[in-house]
Amino acid sequence: MATKSLTSSSYTKFEVRKRNPNPKSSVLLVIDMQNYFSSMAKPILPAINATIDLCRHASIPVIFTRHCHKSPADYGMLAEWWDGDLVFDGTPAAELMPELARRPEDEVVEKRTYGAFTGTHLEERLRELGAEEVIVCGVMTNLCCETTAREAFVRGFRVFFSADATATAAAELHDATLKNMAYGFAYLVDCDRLRDAFSV
Repeated sequence: MATKSLTSSSYTKFEVRKRNPNPKSSVLLVIDMQNYFSSMAKPILPAINATIDLCRHASIPVIFTRHCHKSPADYGMLAEWWDGDLVFDGTPAAELMPELARRPEDEVVEKRTYGAFTGTHLEERLRELGAEEVIVCGVMTNLCCETTAREAFVRGFRVFFSADATATAAAELHDATLKNMAYGFAYLVDCDRLRDAFSV
């Protein structure tokens, strides 16, 4: 799905707060860029990889998440909601896309529901890294990205949410999340804003 520029969407009327990430206290979270989601993820790969490169240039740690289910015990409500169409560990669909600008040493957090903080060690890892801010990109804008951003916010992290390096199944869902983020949870960014903020 093609995303709109940060200045051309109806969500900008809610974007009354503006701020740039602090590279010294930020971590980039790349959410669920897996083969299962490739149809919506491929169009934003250039923006995802540009975001990763910009953050690496600014010495910002990069953490990837991977959504996968290992047994019926961890399906939760997702099995009912999606009628059993889940991302199963050990399948090609569950693997991160090979086109990602990922390094072998990059940390990957495995999760089994929308939020990357639920049932994982992500919060502890961010505290270990001294993070006060997270930059969120990936898929799906309105599910795993939005839930993770909300979870980060209520845990006291300042949230920056990418407008051009997130995607989902429909434009109206993408825009609805950007409105919600700008209104109550996150500062919106895109590659151009990050480039300016990090003076790249």
